[in-house]
Amino acid sequence: MSEKELHRLGVIKDVCDKRITQVAAASLLNLTRRHIQRLVNLYRFEGSSGLVSKQRNMPSNRRFPPEFREHVLKIVKENYADFKPTFACEKLGELHGIRLSSETLRQWMIADGQWTTRTRRKGQVYQPRYRRDCVGELIQIDGSHHDWFEGRSEKCCLLVFIDDATSQLMSLYFCESENTFDYMKATREYVENHGKPIAFYSDKHSVFKVNSPSSKTSKQMTQYSRALYELNIELICANSSQAKGRVERANLTLQDRLIKEMRLAGINTIEEANVWLPNYIENHNRRFAIAPFNSKNVHRPLQETGIELEGIFARQVSRALSQSLTLQYDKVIYLLEPTDMAKRLVGKKVMIYDYPDGTISIQYCGESLEYSIFDKLRAVQQGEVVNNKRLGAVLAAAKQSQDERASEPHRNRNSRMASRKAPRRTMNPIYFPEVEFKPSSSRD
Repeated sequence: MSEKELHRLGVIKDVCDKRITQVAAASLLNLTRRHIQRLVNLYRFEGSSGLVSKQRNMPSNRRFPPEFREHVLKIVKENYADFKPTFACEKLGELHGIRLSSETLRQWMIADGQWTTRTRRKGQVYQPRYRRDCVGELIQIDGSHHDWFEGRSEKCCLLVFIDDATSQLMSLYFCESENTFDYMKATREYVENHGKPIAFYSDKHSVFKVNSPSSKTSKQMTQYSRALYELNIELICANSSQAKGRVERANLTLQDRLIKEMRLAGINTIEEANVWLPNYIENHNRRFAIAPFNSKNVHRPLQETGIELEGIFARQVSRALSQSLTLQYDKVIYLLEPTDMAKRLVGKKVMIYDYPDGTISIQYCGESLEYSIFDKLRAVQQGEVVNNKRLGAVLAAAKQSQDERASEPHRNRNSRMASRKAPRRTMNPIYFPEVEFKPSSSRD
């Protein structure tokens, strides 16, 4: 018997023993006096079992017909075999016009063997923390490596930006790998669309933090953290994945829902997915985003111009200019034109800007310097050397290059350089040796 039935049994016993009247019992049980009389008669003829509901362990009168249940399970098995019950229930309503509770569908799938409940092991206890108050106060970022296209394309990485206050997806970006240039491109799109947040919250990936234990590099910044510093955005690295649990849980949701949505939409490549993603973000946020504690948006407007952003989101390294007006970067010697300004910079540090599209710019205090290239990985072309009319510097570079090639027959570019996956707008002669090169002073 249920607790309600046990309470009713006690009151009916008191009525039968004449300790209370039927009117008082009706008031206690919130029933009519005539119904109390019926319960008294049931108790006298059947005992305590007469007060137990006759519907106990019986099918509900509002249950769906068995034919309807079999029809629904057949649709789920044919079209949504790997969908979770809640997601499958949504698709049944959207695409098939079938309205039912997700819990009802879950029980049907469990009984039919299409869904298995899983119990999670008790792991380490992590104390929860409150969400931030405002949108843009803390943005959690992470890269999720997965077979996003289910074999229709190569495995790739999804960069996820999620707001801590609302669990709102702020930006998604597919790329081939989790590298500095792709994080910079995704971050630039973010700040151009939403403005500058107070802080980004990430893990300790080498893109965000120099993980070398040496004291020399302990205070150095990565190229990505340097770009955020120039934008006046704080970068915070979490000590564990549980600390940035919102973006980790979002990754699990995306690995379930986003994959199936792209399958239904016929998305097969990274390029198609990046164009289609804003539609998914809008639908996802409508379902899962919550209201912040404070309605204020603390994103700051972007003051930097497009040209300034080009420089900020480029790989920046400094090199000292030699007496012969040469410098070396990524196993390539760059020969500066012997202008009056270049001659005054001998022994000083100049800045090399390596842009995501593969172009190189050499600058000093914001002013570009004209240069030509001697690639140490290629054979010396005498015609180019003569036309260059810089025999001293070129021959010195040629001798050094020949000595290295003699000891290392097979040489490649520096493997420690940042990976460049963004599309190139112009052809860099370093990476395209078959294309005729013309000296350049700045970016087109």
